[in-house]
Amino acid sequence: MTATCGVPAPTRRLRLGTIDRPQTHDPRNQAPMITPTKEPVGSATPDVTIIGANDSRQNRTREMQLIPEAMARAHMRDRLREAQEDRRSARLITARRMQRRAERASLRARRALAMAVMH
Repeated sequence: MTATCGVPAPTRRLRLGTIDRPQTHDPRNQAPMITPTKEPVGSATPDVTIIGANDSRQNRTREMQLIPEAMARAHMRDRLREAQEDRRSARLITARRMQRRAERASLRARRALAMAVMH
C-alpha cells in the first residue's frame, strides 16, 4: 500500500517485549508464563544470570521477592520475644504479690499466737 506521494506507508513490525520493557502492560495481552518441564514447580534452583543483565534484573531476583517474607518472619520473632518478656514480667509481678500476701498472713498468725499466749 502506498501513500499519495509515492512513499510506501510504514508497515507495522512485530515488536517483541523484554522483561524491562514489555510490549504491553495489560496482563491479558501478555504471553503466558511457561514453566519448564524439567524443573518442578516451586523448586529452589538458582536464577540464571547473564553478565551485563544484572543491572536490569536487580529488582527481579528471588532475594528481592523474598524480602517481605523475611521481614514478616523477623516481625513475628520480635512479637514472640515481646510476648515472652510480658509473660515473664507478669509471672514476676504475681510472685511478688503472692510473697507479700504470705508475709501478711505470717504476721497475722504471729499476732494471733502472741495474743493467745498472753491471755
